[in-house]
Amino acid sequence: MEETSEEKIAALEAVLFAVGRPVSLEDIMKALEVDEEMANALIDELSSSYEEKQRGIRIAKIDGAYQLCTKSALYPYISSIVNENKEYKLTDTVLETLSIIAYRQPVTRAEIEKIRGVSSSHAVNRLMDYGLIKEMGRLDAPGKPLLFGTTDEFLRCFGISSPKDIPVPDESEVIEFKRQAEEEIYLNGEVEV
Repeated sequence: MEETSEEKIAALEAVLFAVGRPVSLEDIMKALEVDEEMANALIDELSSSYEEKQRGIRIAKIDGAYQLCTKSALYPYISSIVNENKEYKLTDTVLETLSIIAYRQPVTRAEIEKIRGVSSSHAVNRLMDYGLIKEMGRLDAPGKPLLFGTTDEFLRCFGISSPKDIPVPDESEVIEFKRQAEEEIYLNGEVEV
């Protein structure tokens, strides 16, 4: 007996809901017994239906896999009853460390500290606690230092589909950032003239 499109969409929704983590396109195809074209069409149709009906959930594409997620605009409604509060306190130090990890991943703590010029243990630990970064193995070098990279939670929080989609500033922005940093150092009296 051939299933209808509505039955396949319901099955897709059930798979994404039950698994609770990103599901690869291959696993979706296997579970629904469809080819790649049909799987993509079903994902698009289910995703569109959530948008059209102003539903509280959406399908997020995370590093080539798919997951049901709460729409971020609705977090205030659920934060009081969900044990895990999704509001992160990202200080300038933590954001700077996260940026270095996102753009340089996989990266060691020593490489982070060389770029920042100060210890980054607290910021790295905070980002680990928030689930925004993870250990990605060890560098094949003396001491075998840990390598850090971003997580699926990082991608979800920042609305990015893949680490490859992290925006790269253009050259004029880099020059302006450098100028601002130098000006800030000069104004704070950290450099003698």
